[in-house]
Amino acid sequence: MKNKSLLSRFLIWRMKNIKERQFVLILSFIVGIISGLAALLLKTTIHQTHHFLTHNLHVDSVNLLYLAYPTIGILLTVLFVKFFVKDNIGHGVTRILYAISQKNSQIKSHNNYSSIIASTLTIGFGGSVGAEAPIVLTGASIGSNLGRMFHLNYKTITLMVGCGVAGAIGGIFKAPMAGMVFTLEVLMLDLTMASLIPLLISSITGASIAYFFMGKGVLLSYPLNESFVLSTFPYYILLGVFTGMVSLYFTRVGMYLESQLERIKNRYQKLVLGGLALGIMIFLFPPLYGEGYTTIQALINGNVDGLVNNSIFYFLRDHYWLLLGYVVLILAFKVIASTVTTGSGGVGGIFAPSLFLGGVSGFFVARFLNGFNFVKLSETNFTLIGMAGVMAGVMHAPLTAIFLIVEITGGYSLFVPIMVTATIAYLTIMYFEPHSIYTKRLAKRGELITHNKDKAVLTLMKLGKVIETDLQKIDPDASLGELVKLISHSHRNIFPVVDEEEKLLGIVLLDDIRHIMFNPDMYDETFVRNLMTMPPAVLEADAPMDKVMRRFEETGAWNLPVIMDGKYLGFVSKSKIFNVYRRVLVHFSDE
Repeated sequence: MKNKSLLSRFLIWRMKNIKERQFVLILSFIVGIISGLAALLLKTTIHQTHHFLTHNLHVDSVNLLYLAYPTIGILLTVLFVKFFVKDNIGHGVTRILYAISQKNSQIKSHNNYSSIIASTLTIGFGGSVGAEAPIVLTGASIGSNLGRMFHLNYKTITLMVGCGVAGAIGGIFKAPMAGMVFTLEVLMLDLTMASLIPLLISSITGASIAYFFMGKGVLLSYPLNESFVLSTFPYYILLGVFTGMVSLYFTRVGMYLESQLERIKNRYQKLVLGGLALGIMIFLFPPLYGEGYTTIQALINGNVDGLVNNSIFYFLRDHYWLLLGYVVLILAFKVIASTVTTGSGGVGGIFAPSLFLGGVSGFFVARFLNGFNFVKLSETNFTLIGMAGVMAGVMHAPLTAIFLIVEITGGYSLFVPIMVTATIAYLTIMYFEPHSIYTKRLAKRGELITHNKDKAVLTLMKLGKVIETDLQKIDPDASLGELVKLISHSHRNIFPVVDEEEKLLGIVLLDDIRHIMFNPDMYDETFVRNLMTMPPAVLEADAPMDKVMRRFEETGAWNLPVIMDGKYLGFVSKSKIFNVYRRVLVHFSDE
């Protein structure tokens, strides 16, 4: 009670002394600090766990513990989520998008810490996923809960969610520009130029926290051995197409495997099967262990041995073409390993797997073409640029990929080929998949907010909120006389006909019976079932609003009935929809 009283007094003081815009700027700074610290905490805990489990391994020896570590990590994650969190915390970015479109940007407070603990257990023990989606969900939760605590409106809370995401990305990657661009491009927030300032503040603050505690070094140091050569331009286009197809493979195979794993209802059976499968894959292909940044750094440094260290295939390091076959297997199994990790109960994201796949893809393309001796391509440059290609394709976010790769590697001299490859990869996957791996599920259910304001407003509207229930129902066996009596007490001109089980059988329109309703001779001889007609369309209660509007356009009707499991619920009218639409539009656009 005392805390609530203090908060209430602060809110009153704030309203009198601090303007809304100034308060938002202050909050964006606070969100950036907390998100940056959360990113630092997650990064540190994962690194320490990984180091503790693997620091005694020798590169030329096989480690049988790889068979057990992933299962242990996923088991600990499942137990933590089941007994402590008691909520689903997977698919972090998708959950943020869902919260924005369906939950008024409200994210449960346990996400302030739960994803950090769960992803540490998953990734630290070798889960083949990234820490970025969990920290993004953590940052979004921090912004959402601070916004709710200070009683901000939907639009401002959504902005705070974006600030949390920007701060988290800026903090974990030391990439402030990528943090802001990711928020705009992936979360698809409809913001004005004035709203960019809070995003920048949070992103810069998050990155500054990382710089302060971890120094100015980049995530993947890039030695500038050779700059961009114009004659290699066509090969970067080829790399864009190749990484676009790898992105398509990631998206399609990942979604398919996930749907298959969802069929296994017993979570412990799923855990054991998934953990063992993941352990075997990591045992055979150690680069699949964890986030994979160590392998990518080795390739950027020209150290091909990083692909085969601790592997039974260590001997392949001296076999040019056999090593390339091994690389293809790594590309194929990385997608499976990532999906199995999350599908069997682990918590993690696709940021790191995308970067890993992109780096290995770039290395493969360069080394494959170099093997024919008609061209000499930089394997280091292609490794770096390939990361941008797969990230742009998987996330449908070319700008994020461009800025992120440049910022985390310091490879500014390769800006042009990075732009080319990322753009081509994005266009390639867009030909096959109009939605990213983040948005595909939501788009299929009509729950995705985009930059299209009309669709965004319809997504925010719910059919259940506009159903009218004041229409008088009538039994099909009722006489015309009973119907006329009902009409005399009604102010509507539509009368739904329902049976004793409340199932909709048809409707009676006042205009259709006007010519006989004043003829008493027909009152006892005519029955409702002979007068009713079928409505031009029937709406299901869970139908998305864009589908509802299409039905109105197709039928030309002004009112349509709504049912659930065949039972009548009420009617929805165009006039009420337009009134609510206008109200939501004003609320959505309010700054």
